[in-house]
Amino acid sequence: MVQSQLLALLLLILVQCRKQKAHQKASQSMRHAIFQSTRCARFSPDGKFVATGSSDTSIKLFEVAKIKQMMLPDARDGPVRPVIRTFYDHLQPINDLDFHPQNTVLISGSKDNTIKFFDFSKMTAKRAFRVIQDTHNVRSVSFHPSGDFLLAGTDHPIPHLYDINTFQCYLSANAPEIDVNGAINQVRYSATGGLYVTASKDGTIRLWDGVTANCVRSIAGAHGTAEATSANFTKDQRFVLSSGKDSTVKLWEVGTGKLVKQYLGATHTQLRCQAVFNDTEEFVLSIDEPTNEIVIWDALTAEKVAKWPSNHIGAFRWLEHSPTEAAYVTCGTDRSIRFWKESL
Repeated sequence: MVQSQLLALLLLILVQCRKQKAHQKASQSMRHAIFQSTRCARFSPDGKFVATGSSDTSIKLFEVAKIKQMMLPDARDGPVRPVIRTFYDHLQPINDLDFHPQNTVLISGSKDNTIKFFDFSKMTAKRAFRVIQDTHNVRSVSFHPSGDFLLAGTDHPIPHLYDINTFQCYLSANAPEIDVNGAINQVRYSATGGLYVTASKDGTIRLWDGVTANCVRSIAGAHGTAEATSANFTKDQRFVLSSGKDSTVKLWEVGTGKLVKQYLGATHTQLRCQAVFNDTEEFVLSIDEPTNEIVIWDALTAEKVAKWPSNHIGAFRWLEHSPTEAAYVTCGTDRSIRFWKESL
């Protein structure tokens, strides 16, 4: 009896400490920088760069160190230019981006049915050095951790797997029956590439074998009849975090497909919103459309612990957290991107 009471007390203390830590982080001053014309963003795996894709078809590459330098209140070295590359090679808006895991290559997926490869080590390069012509609007892209393959989530209900050396496209041999509303909003690889996950317009989260490309599990109605808009693996690949237009964020167990946690209190019904972990995976962040705020939950308890203003004019469509530090970007319908960092 005494032992169980002690365990309960220790658990209570742990929860209170995590809650206090979240409130402390929320109350810290957050500095932000504003840039124009963007609708999606992606950090490089090392957190040194962030790329943005815009509705005007441009892609901008930012050096994070220069953004932080620009944000310093006592910077005296003249104007800092954090945009180190700008690429123009698409005919329609950019939907998603990803960085090669080892090389200085950035890929983009667009409404013009193409995936384009940009080498950002070359100072004067403005256009892609390789192009994959897909048959559908490319909604989402994700590199395999080896860098030898990439996934494209498109208006087609089955993810397209490309060998980037041969450009050969593979489709699953055992793909489940998916209705006409099965377009893929997001596709992401796990850390080892052993699995990938898709979030679809039909509300289903699907897990796929990274070697055979077979569908190994479908979580039908993961977000009811509403679209599933994002899905990401935890670093240990045991869970998938998803969001949907039913205003829920959910954590699923990969091995069983069971719902583990549900994070409530953020309304998102209109835009293709994101739900993400922070860099330590202690907290979950998502978007509240009516208030233009970022909602933060304790990942372990699912308790809502903070709300931060986005400062966007109108709802923001994209939220991406740095994989290496307490920094994130938001992309708004006001055509701006805001880079947020705890006080420097």
